[in-house]
Amino acid sequence: MKSTIAVFTIATQMFFAQNITQKLDDATKNLMNSSTAVSSNLSFYVADENGNMVYEYQGSKGLSTASTQKIFTAAAALETLGKNYTYKTTSSYSGTVSGGNLNGSLFITSNGDPTLGSWRYEGYKPENFKQKLLDAIKKSGITKISGDVIIDDSYFDHQTIPGGWPWDDLGNYYGAGVWGVNWRENQFDININGTDFKNFSYPLANVKWLNELKATGSSDQSLIFTAPHSDVALINGSLPAGKVTMVSGSVPNPPLQLGVEIEKWLKDSGITILGKVLTNTQLEIDGKKTMEAPKTNIILTYESPTLDKIIYWFLRKSVNLYGENLIKTLGKEKKGNSSFKSGISYLKEFWKSKGINPNMINFADGSGLSPQNYVSAKAEVQALIYAKKQPWFETYYDGFPTQDNGMKMKSGTMRDTKSYAGFHTSKDGKKYVYAIIINNYQGSESAELQKILNVLK
Repeated sequence: MKSTIAVFTIATQMFFAQNITQKLDDATKNLMNSSTAVSSNLSFYVADENGNMVYEYQGSKGLSTASTQKIFTAAAALETLGKNYTYKTTSSYSGTVSGGNLNGSLFITSNGDPTLGSWRYEGYKPENFKQKLLDAIKKSGITKISGDVIIDDSYFDHQTIPGGWPWDDLGNYYGAGVWGVNWRENQFDININGTDFKNFSYPLANVKWLNELKATGSSDQSLIFTAPHSDVALINGSLPAGKVTMVSGSVPNPPLQLGVEIEKWLKDSGITILGKVLTNTQLEIDGKKTMEAPKTNIILTYESPTLDKIIYWFLRKSVNLYGENLIKTLGKEKKGNSSFKSGISYLKEFWKSKGINPNMINFADGSGLSPQNYVSAKAEVQALIYAKKQPWFETYYDGFPTQDNGMKMKSGTMRDTKSYAGFHTSKDGKKYVYAIIINNYQGSESAELQKILNVLK
């Protein structure tokens, strides 16, 4: 009798497995046989929670991922750095303090904290850093600075933007670069009425504008162009007439921006500064000797939120800055080289060591903004299944947004690219891990892919 029940149970499981496979195949072929998919590429892979394949459609084909690339970066960072890893920003001074006068310069340096001055974390906002810095200066007895305010931004190399990022993206908030000293997530906001600038979220240091906006249409079709170290920003495209629209851009020189703000804080607090605001990068550009922050006379050590909190926002709000910052950090920590090339090399080595075919993970950055990322759906599923077995998985999983269809998944969107990767428990209690990537689909790819994913429910 028991053997009869066992055979019946296995047969039932096989029937439902075949049923879901057939449904997925029908939905997938319906999508790919449509007239709007004539030039499309699709990579789709579904496995159960143990890694057994349920269905695939070109599962090993490498396609541009958009933001599902972040699942690789986040997992590697959690395992390599640890969920309690923190970044540090320090303030120190050269010279001596006598009678309140600092006969030297005030330094700010960092190991690339991407959260410095971020608005996302309670207790870590710009005003929190400001107050702690001013308190530290007051405690040190400094009331006058005879030298300069120097932002030592030399921790990372000078390439702030990964190769392969489209020029259209660089000046917009989601295309912010990575610096040795970051500030306010290297983002600013402008309220614009039609074509007229109303106000900025904060005054931008040394930036002049070329405004080619047109007041037309019903939605934000504007683009901001800023280049690293440039003092000229361009905005073009269109914004609706007769209403105020908030547009967000990327700061062209975050270390300088922080330095200028610190200078104002000090002056507003009655502290005299006789020198200038300088960054080590600018000194190097000008052919002058750079000045390393002193290892002694440290008056403030300011720690970031822990990595688990950074990963949460990295995945939940798809913050590209965090992804590229983690790539540089991994390169610096594991290879002694903060270049994007070094960090990407480490990321690929990491996942190769976990059993993923290196030909299926042709990474170009840590966030997915580069269309030069070519990754397969199968590789994404393998990464998720690996993560599911790790002690840090709960932290990782918590960052995945819950979509309208009830699925816990990371999505990715780029021009003519849509992707999803995540976890789902179906109505009958079966647990699935899946990834789907489509490139060059000419219809409403989001709606069509949802139809496929709904089969899993």
